[in-house]
Amino acid sequence: MFHGRASSPTSAQIHTNKATMKFSLLALSTAAALGGTDAFLAPQQPRLSSSALAGYGIGSWNKKSSPSSSGGGGAAVATRNPWDDANKANTVSKSDTFIKAPTTKKSYGLGSWNKSASPGGATSANAPPAAAATGGCPFHANYDAIRDELKLIMDNPSWDDGSLAPIFLRLAWHSSGTYDATTGTGGSNGAGMRFQNEAADPENAGLAPARAFLEPVKRKFLEISYSDLWILAAYVGLEVTGGPVIDFQPGRVDHPDESYWEQMSYGRLPAAEKYCCPHLDDSNVSSSLDETGKVKGWEGLCTHVRNEVFYRMGFNDQEIVALLCGGHVYGRCHPNASGYAGPWVENMTEFSNEYATDMIEDEWTLVSHGDTWLDAQGSAELRPAPGNRQFVNQKKGVTGDDPNQMMLLSDMILAWDPDFRPILEMYAEDEDKLKVDFGAAFKRLTELGCGFP
Repeated sequence: MFHGRASSPTSAQIHTNKATMKFSLLALSTAAALGGTDAFLAPQQPRLSSSALAGYGIGSWNKKSSPSSSGGGGAAVATRNPWDDANKANTVSKSDTFIKAPTTKKSYGLGSWNKSASPGGATSANAPPAAAATGGCPFHANYDAIRDELKLIMDNPSWDDGSLAPIFLRLAWHSSGTYDATTGTGGSNGAGMRFQNEAADPENAGLAPARAFLEPVKRKFLEISYSDLWILAAYVGLEVTGGPVIDFQPGRVDHPDESYWEQMSYGRLPAAEKYCCPHLDDSNVSSSLDETGKVKGWEGLCTHVRNEVFYRMGFNDQEIVALLCGGHVYGRCHPNASGYAGPWVENMTEFSNEYATDMIEDEWTLVSHGDTWLDAQGSAELRPAPGNRQFVNQKKGVTGDDPNQMMLLSDMILAWDPDFRPILEMYAEDEDKLKVDFGAAFKRLTELGCGFP
Protein backbone atom coordinates (compact mmCIF):
# COMPACT_ATOMS: atom_id res chain seq x y z
CA MET A 1 0.00 0.00 0.00
CA PHE A 2 1.13 3.54 -0.70
CA HIS A 3 1.45 5.94 2.20
CA GLY A 4 2.34 9.10 0.30
CA ARG A 5 5.77 10.45 -0.58
CA ALA A 6 8.30 9.58 2.13
CA SER A 7 11.87 10.71 2.50
CA SER A 8 13.09 7.20 3.27
CA PRO A 9 10.74 4.56 1.85
CA THR A 10 11.09 1.01 3.07
CA SER A 11 12.05 -1.82 0.74
CA ALA A 12 8.50 -3.16 1.00
CA GLN A 13 7.11 0.23 -0.06
CA ILE A 14 9.52 0.38 -3.00
CA HIS A 15 8.46 -3.09 -4.09
CA THR A 16 4.76 -2.18 -3.88
CA ASN A 17 5.28 1.13 -5.68
CA LYS A 18 7.04 -0.65 -8.52
CA ALA A 19 4.26 -3.22 -8.68
CA THR A 20 1.60 -0.52 -8.96
CA MET A 21 3.60 1.36 -11.61
CA LYS A 22 3.87 -1.90 -13.52
CA PHE A 23 0.09 -2.29 -13.27
CA SER A 24 -0.44 1.28 -14.52
CA LEU A 25 1.95 0.86 -17.43
CA LEU A 26 0.26 -2.41 -18.32
CA ALA A 27 -3.10 -0.69 -18.74
CA LEU A 28 -1.57 1.93 -21.02
CA SER A 29 0.66 -0.34 -23.08
CA THR A 30 -1.90 -3.07 -23.67
CA ALA A 31 -4.55 -0.58 -24.75
CA ALA A 32 -2.10 1.01 -27.18
CA ALA A 33 -0.84 -2.34 -28.47
CA LEU A 34 -4.40 -3.42 -29.17
CA GLY A 35 -5.14 -0.21 -31.06
CA GLY A 36 -7.15 1.32 -28.25
CA THR A 37 -10.14 -0.16 -26.50
CA ASP A 38 -13.05 1.01 -28.66
CA ALA A 39 -12.38 -1.73 -31.18
CA PHE A 40 -12.95 -4.31 -28.47
CA LEU A 41 -16.17 -3.02 -26.96
CA ALA A 42 -18.87 -5.62 -26.49
CA PRO A 43 -22.11 -4.75 -28.34
CA GLN A 44 -24.03 -1.99 -26.57
CA GLN A 45 -21.58 -2.08 -23.68
CA PRO A 46 -22.54 0.69 -21.22
CA ARG A 47 -19.75 3.23 -20.87
CA LEU A 48 -18.50 4.60 -17.57
CA SER A 49 -17.91 8.33 -17.86
CA SER A 50 -15.04 10.15 -16.21
CA SER A 51 -17.54 11.89 -13.94
CA ALA A 52 -18.97 8.53 -12.92
CA LEU A 53 -15.49 7.23 -12.16
CA ALA A 54 -14.84 10.27 -10.02
CA GLY A 55 -18.06 9.52 -8.19
CA TYR A 56 -16.71 6.13 -7.29
CA GLY A 57 -13.50 7.66 -5.97
CA ILE A 58 -11.40 6.29 -8.82
CA GLY A 59 -10.25 9.68 -10.01
CA SER A 60 -10.31 11.98 -12.98
CA TRP A 61 -9.38 11.20 -16.54
CA ASN A 62 -5.99 12.35 -17.79
CA LYS A 63 -6.41 12.56 -21.54
CA LYS A 64 -2.74 13.36 -22.12
CA SER A 65 -1.79 9.89 -20.95
CA SER A 66 -4.40 8.08 -23.02
CA PRO A 67 -3.69 5.98 -26.12
CA SER A 68 -6.11 8.09 -28.15
CA SER A 69 -4.12 11.28 -27.54
CA SER A 70 -1.14 9.74 -29.29
CA GLY A 71 -3.05 8.42 -32.25
CA GLY A 72 -4.22 5.15 -30.74
CA GLY A 73 -7.81 6.01 -31.47
CA GLY A 74 -9.24 4.26 -28.40
CA ALA A 75 -10.93 5.00 -25.12
CA ALA A 76 -8.88 7.09 -22.76
CA VAL A 77 -7.23 5.70 -19.65
CA ALA A 78 -7.23 7.31 -16.22
CA THR A 79 -3.91 7.56 -14.44
CA ARG A 80 -2.83 8.81 -11.04
CA ASN A 81 0.50 9.51 -9.43
CA PRO A 82 0.86 6.68 -6.87
CA TRP A 83 3.02 8.87 -4.62
CA ASP A 84 0.51 11.73 -4.41
CA ASP A 85 -1.53 11.57 -1.19
CA ALA A 86 -4.58 12.91 -2.98
CA ASN A 87 -4.22 10.61 -5.99
CA LYS A 88 -3.19 7.16 -4.80
CA ALA A 89 -4.95 4.78 -7.17
CA ASN A 90 -4.06 2.04 -9.56
CA THR A 91 -4.86 2.57 -13.22
CA VAL A 92 -8.35 1.77 -14.42
CA SER A 93 -10.10 2.19 -17.74
CA LYS A 94 -11.84 5.50 -18.30
CA SER A 95 -14.78 3.65 -19.77
CA ASP A 96 -16.12 0.27 -18.70
CA THR A 97 -14.62 -1.53 -21.67
CA PHE A 98 -14.02 -5.18 -22.33
CA ILE A 99 -11.84 -6.89 -24.89
CA LYS A 100 -13.57 -9.10 -27.38
CA ALA A 101 -10.78 -11.63 -27.52
CA PRO A 102 -9.84 -13.32 -30.79
CA THR A 103 -11.58 -16.64 -31.39
CA THR A 104 -8.96 -18.25 -33.62
CA LYS A 105 -6.09 -20.38 -32.45
CA LYS A 106 -3.63 -18.37 -34.52
CA SER A 107 -4.57 -15.15 -32.74
CA TYR A 108 -3.44 -16.60 -29.45
CA GLY A 109 -0.29 -18.16 -30.82
CA LEU A 110 -1.05 -21.22 -28.76
CA GLY A 111 -1.29 -23.83 -31.49
CA SER A 112 -4.01 -26.45 -31.72
CA TRP A 113 -6.43 -26.94 -28.87
CA ASN A 114 -6.85 -30.39 -27.38
CA LYS A 115 -10.26 -30.27 -25.67
CA SER A 116 -9.56 -33.42 -23.70
CA ALA A 117 -6.65 -31.63 -22.02
CA SER A 118 -8.60 -28.44 -21.43
CA PRO A 119 -9.72 -27.42 -17.95
CA GLY A 120 -12.93 -26.16 -19.54
CA GLY A 121 -14.00 -29.42 -21.13
CA ALA A 122 -17.18 -29.58 -19.04
CA THR A 123 -19.70 -26.82 -19.65
CA SER A 124 -23.35 -26.39 -18.82
CA ALA A 125 -26.05 -27.25 -21.29
CA ASN A 126 -26.77 -23.55 -21.73
CA ALA A 127 -23.16 -22.50 -22.32
CA PRO A 128 -22.12 -21.40 -25.84
CA PRO A 129 -19.48 -23.43 -27.67
CA ALA A 130 -15.94 -22.56 -26.65
CA ALA A 131 -14.97 -21.57 -30.19
CA ALA A 132 -17.56 -18.79 -30.11
CA ALA A 133 -16.68 -17.52 -26.65
CA THR A 134 -15.35 -14.05 -26.00
CA GLY A 135 -12.78 -12.89 -23.52
CA GLY A 136 -10.81 -16.11 -23.21
CA CYS A 137 -10.32 -19.65 -24.45
CA PRO A 138 -10.26 -22.90 -22.49
CA PHE A 139 -6.52 -23.43 -22.83
CA HIS A 140 -4.25 -24.04 -19.89
CA ALA A 141 -3.78 -20.73 -18.14
CA ASN A 142 -1.12 -19.98 -15.57
CA TYR A 143 -3.48 -19.46 -12.69
CA ASP A 144 -0.67 -19.00 -10.19
CA ALA A 145 0.60 -16.05 -12.21
CA ILE A 146 -2.91 -14.62 -12.45
CA ARG A 147 -3.33 -15.01 -8.70
CA ASP A 148 -0.08 -13.13 -8.14
CA GLU A 149 -1.24 -10.33 -10.44
CA LEU A 150 -4.53 -10.06 -8.56
CA LYS A 151 -2.69 -9.86 -5.25
CA LEU A 152 -0.66 -6.94 -6.60
CA ILE A 153 -3.78 -4.85 -7.21
CA MET A 154 -5.85 -5.95 -4.22
CA ASP A 155 -4.62 -3.22 -1.85
CA ASN A 156 -5.69 0.17 -3.21
CA PRO A 157 -5.49 3.07 -0.74
CA SER A 158 -7.78 5.30 -2.81
CA TRP A 159 -10.65 2.83 -3.04
CA ASP A 160 -13.21 2.88 -0.24
CA ASP A 161 -11.44 1.34 2.75
CA GLY A 162 -8.18 0.48 1.02
CA SER A 163 -9.03 -2.88 -0.55
CA LEU A 164 -10.62 -4.07 -3.78
CA ALA A 165 -11.54 -7.41 -2.18
CA PRO A 166 -15.08 -6.33 -1.17
CA ILE A 167 -16.09 -5.09 -4.62
CA PHE A 168 -14.55 -8.15 -6.31
CA LEU A 169 -16.55 -10.32 -3.93
CA ARG A 170 -19.75 -8.47 -4.86
CA LEU A 171 -18.97 -8.78 -8.58
CA ALA A 172 -18.57 -12.55 -8.26
CA TRP A 173 -21.67 -12.84 -6.09
CA HIS A 174 -23.91 -10.87 -8.46
CA SER A 175 -22.63 -12.57 -11.59
CA SER A 176 -23.38 -15.94 -9.94
CA GLY A 177 -26.58 -15.08 -8.11
CA THR A 178 -28.74 -15.02 -11.24
CA TYR A 179 -28.78 -18.81 -11.46
CA ASP A 180 -32.14 -20.57 -11.73
CA ALA A 181 -32.06 -24.28 -10.93
CA THR A 182 -35.32 -24.99 -12.76
CA THR A 183 -34.31 -23.55 -16.13
CA GLY A 184 -30.53 -23.94 -15.77
CA THR A 185 -30.07 -20.32 -16.82
CA GLY A 186 -27.94 -17.63 -15.23
CA GLY A 187 -24.91 -18.07 -13.01
CA SER A 188 -21.28 -17.08 -13.32
CA ASN A 189 -20.81 -18.94 -16.61
CA GLY A 190 -20.93 -16.29 -19.33
CA ALA A 191 -19.93 -13.02 -17.60
CA GLY A 192 -23.16 -11.48 -18.83
CA MET A 193 -22.58 -8.23 -16.97
CA ARG A 194 -20.32 -7.22 -19.86
CA PHE A 195 -23.51 -6.51 -21.80
CA GLN A 196 -26.16 -3.84 -21.51
CA ASN A 197 -29.13 -5.73 -20.08
CA GLU A 198 -27.47 -7.50 -17.18
CA ALA A 199 -25.25 -4.53 -16.34
CA ALA A 200 -28.39 -2.37 -16.14
CA ASP A 201 -29.99 -4.50 -13.42
CA PRO A 202 -30.54 -2.03 -10.55
CA GLU A 203 -29.00 -4.53 -8.13
CA ASN A 204 -25.75 -4.38 -10.15
CA ALA A 205 -25.35 -0.63 -9.73
CA GLY A 206 -21.82 0.33 -8.73
CA LEU A 207 -20.09 -2.76 -10.14
CA ALA A 208 -18.66 -1.10 -13.25
CA PRO A 209 -15.48 -0.05 -11.38
CA ALA A 210 -14.86 -3.66 -10.32
CA ARG A 211 -14.88 -4.77 -13.94
CA ALA A 212 -12.68 -1.83 -14.91
CA PHE A 213 -10.11 -2.63 -12.22
CA LEU A 214 -9.82 -6.18 -13.60
CA GLU A 215 -9.46 -5.15 -17.23
CA PRO A 216 -5.63 -4.74 -17.22
CA VAL A 217 -5.33 -8.22 -15.72
CA LYS A 218 -7.55 -9.62 -18.46
CA ARG A 219 -5.47 -7.92 -21.13
CA LYS A 220 -2.30 -9.42 -19.72
CA PHE A 221 -3.80 -12.92 -19.48
CA LEU A 222 -6.02 -13.31 -22.53
CA GLU A 223 -6.28 -17.05 -21.97
CA ILE A 224 -8.56 -16.67 -18.94
CA SER A 225 -12.23 -15.94 -19.56
CA TYR A 226 -13.92 -12.98 -17.93
CA SER A 227 -16.18 -15.46 -16.16
CA ASP A 228 -13.23 -17.23 -14.56
CA LEU A 229 -11.36 -14.00 -13.80
CA TRP A 230 -14.25 -12.44 -11.91
CA ILE A 231 -14.60 -15.50 -9.70
CA LEU A 232 -10.86 -15.96 -9.17
CA ALA A 233 -10.53 -12.30 -8.14
CA ALA A 234 -13.11 -12.86 -5.41
CA TYR A 235 -11.36 -16.02 -4.21
CA VAL A 236 -8.04 -14.20 -4.01
CA GLY A 237 -9.71 -11.30 -2.23
CA LEU A 238 -11.10 -13.65 0.39
CA GLU A 239 -7.76 -15.38 0.81
CA VAL A 240 -5.69 -12.23 1.36
CA THR A 241 -8.20 -10.82 3.86
CA GLY A 242 -8.18 -13.86 6.12
CA GLY A 243 -11.23 -15.54 4.64
CA PRO A 244 -11.59 -19.12 3.44
CA VAL A 245 -9.13 -20.46 0.88
CA ILE A 246 -11.32 -21.84 -1.89
CA ASP A 247 -10.14 -24.32 -4.50
CA PHE A 248 -10.62 -22.67 -7.90
CA GLN A 249 -12.23 -24.65 -10.72
CA PRO A 250 -11.60 -23.04 -14.13
CA GLY A 251 -13.54 -23.62 -17.32
CA ARG A 252 -16.28 -20.99 -17.42
CA VAL A 253 -17.05 -19.80 -20.94
CA ASP A 254 -18.04 -16.22 -21.77
CA HIS A 255 -21.21 -15.44 -23.68
CA PRO A 256 -20.30 -14.39 -27.24
CA ASP A 257 -23.18 -11.90 -27.37
CA GLU A 258 -26.31 -10.84 -25.53
CA SER A 259 -28.65 -13.44 -27.00
CA TYR A 260 -28.49 -15.38 -23.73
CA TRP A 261 -30.66 -12.66 -22.16
CA GLU A 262 -33.74 -13.96 -24.00
CA GLN A 263 -33.99 -16.63 -21.28
CA MET A 264 -33.21 -14.24 -18.41
CA SER A 265 -35.07 -11.55 -16.46
CA TYR A 266 -34.55 -8.97 -13.77
CA GLY A 267 -35.51 -9.73 -10.19
CA ARG A 268 -33.21 -12.71 -9.63
CA LEU A 269 -30.92 -10.82 -7.25
CA PRO A 270 -32.11 -9.91 -3.75
CA ALA A 271 -33.79 -6.55 -3.17
CA ALA A 272 -33.30 -4.95 0.24
CA GLU A 273 -36.90 -3.86 0.92
CA LYS A 274 -39.10 -5.95 -1.38
CA TYR A 275 -42.64 -6.54 -0.11
CA CYS A 276 -42.12 -4.40 3.01
CA CYS A 277 -44.73 -1.73 3.71
CA PRO A 278 -44.32 1.36 1.51
CA HIS A 279 -42.11 4.14 2.78
CA LEU A 280 -44.46 7.11 2.82
CA ASP A 281 -43.47 9.54 5.55
CA ASP A 282 -39.80 10.58 5.45
CA SER A 283 -40.19 12.60 8.64
CA ASN A 284 -41.53 9.69 10.68
CA VAL A 285 -39.82 6.54 9.52
CA SER A 286 -40.63 4.82 12.82
CA SER A 287 -44.22 4.51 11.61
CA SER A 288 -42.89 1.68 9.42
CA LEU A 289 -42.27 -0.44 12.53
CA ASP A 290 -44.65 -2.81 14.26
CA GLU A 291 -44.99 -3.10 18.03
CA THR A 292 -42.00 -5.48 18.23
CA GLY A 293 -39.64 -3.12 16.37
CA LYS A 294 -39.70 -5.08 13.11
CA VAL A 295 -40.49 -3.40 9.79
CA LYS A 296 -44.08 -4.03 8.78
CA GLY A 297 -44.22 -6.60 6.00
CA TRP A 298 -40.86 -8.13 6.86
CA GLU A 299 -42.32 -11.61 6.38
CA GLY A 300 -42.79 -10.89 2.68
CA LEU A 301 -39.19 -9.69 2.42
CA CYS A 302 -38.07 -12.88 4.14
CA THR A 303 -40.04 -14.95 1.60
CA HIS A 304 -38.37 -13.01 -1.20
CA VAL A 305 -34.85 -13.63 0.10
CA ARG A 306 -35.44 -17.24 1.07
CA ASN A 307 -37.75 -18.56 -1.66
CA GLU A 308 -37.45 -16.23 -4.64
CA VAL A 309 -33.67 -15.87 -4.47
CA PHE A 310 -31.82 -18.59 -2.58
CA TYR A 311 -34.22 -21.53 -2.77
CA ARG A 312 -34.48 -20.80 -6.50
CA MET A 313 -30.76 -21.52 -6.74
CA GLY A 314 -31.01 -24.62 -4.54
CA PHE A 315 -29.61 -23.34 -1.22
CA ASN A 316 -30.92 -24.29 2.22
CA ASP A 317 -31.40 -22.03 5.25
CA GLN A 318 -27.97 -22.69 6.75
CA GLU A 319 -26.25 -21.88 3.47
CA ILE A 320 -28.29 -18.68 3.17
CA VAL A 321 -27.22 -17.45 6.59
CA ALA A 322 -23.61 -18.48 5.97
CA LEU A 323 -23.50 -16.58 2.67
CA LEU A 324 -24.93 -13.40 4.17
CA CYS A 325 -22.81 -13.55 7.32
CA GLY A 326 -19.62 -14.15 5.35
CA GLY A 327 -20.37 -11.83 2.45
CA HIS A 328 -21.70 -8.80 4.27
CA VAL A 329 -18.73 -8.59 6.60
CA TYR A 330 -16.99 -7.01 3.59
CA GLY A 331 -17.31 -3.53 2.16
CA ARG A 332 -19.96 -0.87 2.42
CA CYS A 333 -23.03 0.48 0.61
CA HIS A 334 -22.98 3.69 -1.44
CA PRO A 335 -26.00 6.01 -1.84
CA ASN A 336 -25.03 6.80 -5.44
CA ALA A 337 -25.06 3.09 -6.32
CA SER A 338 -27.37 0.89 -4.25
CA GLY A 339 -29.09 3.79 -2.53
CA TYR A 340 -28.00 2.56 0.89
CA ALA A 341 -25.13 3.92 2.93
CA GLY A 342 -22.29 2.79 5.14
CA PRO A 343 -20.47 -0.38 6.22
CA TRP A 344 -22.02 -3.39 7.91
CA VAL A 345 -19.10 -3.85 10.30
CA GLU A 346 -16.18 -1.93 11.77
CA ASN A 347 -13.44 -3.97 10.06
CA MET A 348 -14.86 -4.25 6.57
CA THR A 349 -11.72 -5.55 4.84
CA GLU A 350 -11.14 -8.58 7.07
CA PHE A 351 -13.05 -11.83 7.37
CA SER A 352 -14.78 -12.32 10.73
CA ASN A 353 -18.12 -13.16 12.31
CA GLU A 354 -18.61 -9.52 13.33
CA TYR A 355 -21.71 -9.19 11.15
CA ALA A 356 -23.46 -11.97 13.07
CA THR A 357 -22.35 -10.85 16.53
CA ASP A 358 -23.18 -7.18 15.95
CA MET A 359 -26.62 -7.93 14.53
CA ILE A 360 -27.48 -9.81 17.71
CA GLU A 361 -25.71 -7.68 20.31
CA ASP A 362 -26.09 -4.09 19.04
CA GLU A 363 -29.18 -1.91 19.24
CA TRP A 364 -30.47 -0.87 15.82
CA THR A 365 -32.43 2.24 14.80
CA LEU A 366 -34.46 2.52 11.58
CA VAL A 367 -33.58 5.64 9.57
CA SER A 368 -34.32 7.20 6.20
CA HIS A 369 -32.87 10.00 4.11
CA GLY A 370 -34.82 12.50 6.19
CA ASP A 371 -32.91 11.67 9.36
CA THR A 372 -30.50 14.58 9.11
CA TRP A 373 -29.59 14.17 12.79
CA LEU A 374 -27.14 11.57 11.55
CA ASP A 375 -25.11 14.33 9.90
CA ALA A 376 -25.06 16.41 13.08
CA GLN A 377 -23.76 13.46 15.08
CA GLY A 378 -20.93 12.60 12.70
CA SER A 379 -22.79 9.74 11.04
CA ALA A 380 -23.65 11.28 7.67
CA GLU A 381 -22.20 8.22 5.95
CA LEU A 382 -25.15 6.22 7.31
CA ARG A 383 -27.91 8.31 5.71
CA PRO A 384 -29.45 6.43 2.75
CA ALA A 385 -30.65 7.95 -0.50
CA PRO A 386 -34.19 9.38 -0.70
CA GLY A 387 -36.88 6.70 -0.54
CA ASN A 388 -34.72 4.08 1.18
CA ARG A 389 -34.63 2.81 4.77
CA GLN A 390 -31.96 1.03 6.74
CA PHE A 391 -31.00 0.28 10.32
CA VAL A 392 -28.05 2.01 11.99
CA ASN A 393 -26.22 1.49 15.27
CA GLN A 394 -26.63 5.15 16.25
CA LYS A 395 -29.36 6.88 18.26
CA LYS A 396 -30.70 10.40 17.91
CA GLY A 397 -29.27 12.63 20.61
CA VAL A 398 -26.86 9.98 21.84
CA THR A 399 -23.19 10.28 20.97
CA GLY A 400 -20.49 7.77 21.71
CA ASP A 401 -17.44 6.00 20.39
CA ASP A 402 -19.23 3.30 18.38
CA PRO A 403 -18.08 3.17 14.74
CA ASN A 404 -20.75 3.89 12.14
CA GLN A 405 -22.45 0.69 11.01
CA MET A 406 -25.68 -0.22 9.27
CA MET A 407 -27.87 -3.20 8.42
CA LEU A 408 -30.24 -3.51 5.49
CA LEU A 409 -33.81 -4.62 6.09
CA SER A 410 -32.90 -7.80 4.21
CA ASP A 411 -30.08 -8.37 6.72
CA MET A 412 -32.33 -8.01 9.75
CA ILE A 413 -34.61 -10.83 8.68
CA LEU A 414 -31.86 -13.20 9.86
CA ALA A 415 -32.50 -11.99 13.41
CA TRP A 416 -36.28 -11.84 13.02
CA ASP A 417 -37.08 -15.15 11.32
CA PRO A 418 -37.41 -18.06 13.80
CA ASP A 419 -35.62 -20.48 11.46
CA PHE A 420 -32.78 -18.16 10.49
CA ARG A 421 -32.14 -16.87 14.04
CA PRO A 422 -30.61 -20.04 15.56
CA ILE A 423 -28.18 -20.31 12.65
CA LEU A 424 -27.21 -16.66 13.04
CA GLU A 425 -26.55 -17.26 16.73
CA MET A 426 -24.41 -20.30 15.92
CA TYR A 427 -22.15 -18.26 13.64
CA ALA A 428 -21.99 -15.43 16.18
CA GLU A 429 -20.47 -17.96 18.58
CA ASP A 430 -18.22 -19.83 16.14
CA GLU A 431 -16.16 -17.88 13.61
CA ASP A 432 -14.23 -20.95 12.47
CA LYS A 433 -17.43 -22.75 11.52
CA LEU A 434 -18.62 -19.67 9.65
CA LYS A 435 -15.40 -19.60 7.65
CA VAL A 436 -15.76 -23.26 6.67
CA ASP A 437 -19.48 -23.03 5.86
CA PHE A 438 -19.18 -19.72 4.00
CA GLY A 439 -16.29 -21.04 1.92
CA ALA A 440 -18.27 -24.12 0.91
CA ALA A 441 -21.45 -22.15 0.15
CA PHE A 442 -19.62 -19.44 -1.80
CA LYS A 443 -17.78 -22.01 -3.91
CA ARG A 444 -21.09 -23.65 -4.70
CA LEU A 445 -22.69 -20.29 -5.54
CA THR A 446 -19.91 -19.41 -7.98
CA GLU A 447 -20.05 -22.80 -9.72
CA LEU A 448 -23.83 -23.02 -10.24
CA GLY A 449 -24.68 -23.55 -13.90
CA CYS A 450 -21.07 -24.15 -14.93
CA GLY A 451 -21.47 -27.90 -15.51
CA PHE A 452 -18.53 -28.80 -13.29
CA PRO A 453 -18.44 -32.36 -11.90
